[in-house]
Amino acid sequence: MLAEQVRSGLVETLHDGAVAIVDSTGELVAWSGDIERPFFFRSAAKPFQATISQAAGAGLVPEELALACASHDGEAVHLALVESMLHRSGLSEADLQCPPDWPIRAEAERRLLLAGEHRPRRLFHNCSGKHTAMLRACVSSGWDPTKYLDPGGPLQEQITELISEVSRINVRIGVDGCGAPVHSTTVLGMARAFLRLAVDDGFMPVYRAMHAYPRLVSGISNADAAIAVNADAVAKRGARGALGVSVRHRFGVAVKCWDGSDQVAGMTAIAALDQLEVFPPNAWEPLQRHRQPQVKGGGVPVGAYRSLLELQWA
Repeated sequence: MLAEQVRSGLVETLHDGAVAIVDSTGELVAWSGDIERPFFFRSAAKPFQATISQAAGAGLVPEELALACASHDGEAVHLALVESMLHRSGLSEADLQCPPDWPIRAEAERRLLLAGEHRPRRLFHNCSGKHTAMLRACVSSGWDPTKYLDPGGPLQEQITELISEVSRINVRIGVDGCGAPVHSTTVLGMARAFLRLAVDDGFMPVYRAMHAYPRLVSGISNADAAIAVNADAVAKRGARGALGVSVRHRFGVAVKCWDGSDQVAGMTAIAALDQLEVFPPNAWEPLQRHRQPQVKGGGVPVGAYRSLLELQWA
């Protein structure tokens, strides 16, 4: 069990899941729950997808590389960077194959409505940075950009090979919410993948970009950004309660909440990192709202989520 939600003194919900931690050698050092149960990486795969896009010629500067790894909030800076990335390769929003959407952050959507936007757009989709990086890679490599999401195309085949390699499993391919191929993993497989991001020099450009610009990767209110701001680590959340963490030169950490709670995945990752003593003492206060997210009633706090994480140590 990862966490419980308490409202007005009563335990209202329990949240089951799994955690795996591997050390710098790739050995499993701690775990909780079923770490071999399969699920999809979802957006937690973006650092590895971005690595292949960059290697295939996407030509991204660090800020853009961070956005290629992003589930962004749709703030003005995110949208401006995506537009710049498109235009510099002779592309436009019409080339994106992610579905039209509104920003995932409500405040960003309100600003767009006030600015006169009346309908969702592909640009606003939280995965538009990833899609743009893939398009740029195809243009640079001479591959058909209209087929950049084809699982059998050269770009997606390379991504599948890399994700299978870093997670050490034979992946199953599905379709992500944004329309891109999505790959299966396990909690142990995800921890191994995020370790590679932490220790392998080939991933250092992506690691450095994510660490330098965590609020381009995530936004201003999410646990994965808070982890990168407060530790020598990077983190990436995926939809439906998945989250991976790379602690530079030290650990790969993965969390999956089986009921899909992103909030519980974030607080559990921080609880695991607390036990690894990753955070400095001055990080306690800024991380507290993620450690024990509030439960509100009538707009005021009436309870909180509480971690139930008990790691087994090797």
